[in-house]
Amino acid sequence: MSDQAVEKKGKSTRDPAAYAAIDLGTNNCRLLIAQATATGFHVVDGYSRIVRLGEGVASSNRLNAEAMGRTLNALRVCAQKINHWGARRIRCIATEACRRADNGIAFLERVTRETGLPFEIVTPELEAHLTLQGCLPLFSTAVPHTLLFDIGGGSTEIVWVGPNDGKTAVSHAMMSFPMGVVTLAESYGNGQIDAHQFEQICARVMDILEPFDQRNTIQSAIRSGQVQLIGTSGTVTTLAAMTLDLARYDRSKVDGLEISFDTVERLIADISTMSMDARRNIACIGPERADLMVMGCAILKAICTKWPVGRLRAADRGIRDGLLLEMIDKDRRSGALAEILINSPPINSYARG
Repeated sequence: MSDQAVEKKGKSTRDPAAYAAIDLGTNNCRLLIAQATATGFHVVDGYSRIVRLGEGVASSNRLNAEAMGRTLNALRVCAQKINHWGARRIRCIATEACRRADNGIAFLERVTRETGLPFEIVTPELEAHLTLQGCLPLFSTAVPHTLLFDIGGGSTEIVWVGPNDGKTAVSHAMMSFPMGVVTLAESYGNGQIDAHQFEQICARVMDILEPFDQRNTIQSAIRSGQVQLIGTSGTVTTLAAMTLDLARYDRSKVDGLEISFDTVERLIADISTMSMDARRNIACIGPERADLMVMGCAILKAICTKWPVGRLRAADRGIRDGLLLEMIDKDRRSGALAEILINSPPINSYARG
């Protein structure tokens, strides 16, 4: 979730065996750089910035100059970090803003010319798949079904997942709808909405979720206690940080934290009735996300109301983790990973995956 650059863990070193993954969304630009391990990977560096690339896209179908400028600046930092570490295994993806914008492809071509970063625009299905792969380590094997959701800047993805053994899971169905925190904030002006508008958003989302719910008989599985709910988005991780009353966001404390629905509902009620200034003054929200947080809470309330699982697990992981794991798995299957593990120097970093 963090909108701060991830602090480096240990001394930097050029490492051609390092992997780098960038997730360029409607609201955020996120980078992870990692080294493979026998069981997953170690993150050695990272970066996250709010760029609002999708600002105005919902109304104009185009990326605007200011948003592209902010994003290019952030991507230049990403390129510098990747070059600093000497990573050669790189995958960079763009999601809803570039999918929707008429000039999305042209912008990414410019990014490649100016930074050297090779980008691809992924489908909502692939986006959901990567999120699933990244979050799989948080799945409880004691519960057969999982509802995994990601409230993004320009869209929201939901995946209905079948039984898993902690290493693999079957995605039975997914849905993506073009409603996220940035698009809603723009639709409702300055992000300050009244109770009626808040409930209006909740009702719209619940109507969207209804066919998906019925097709997959999710309510029946919930009544049987067979469903866990996992959320990977700034909205969820911010609520988790607020639950812990953190003065500063700490991924190690937030990732995997379970929150009761009673706590979720209380925090949503508090945030949705706060003034913009009050939200800005909450350390884990801050001025850049004050207008977005209430919109995320409206979507989250709809999800929790539609699917009353009772507890929500926060995931500070997702697409970037999925990208890294897929690159590492490809090398593992080709035999390249064994050589990488033998030749890579030891590092001091935190484990991931």
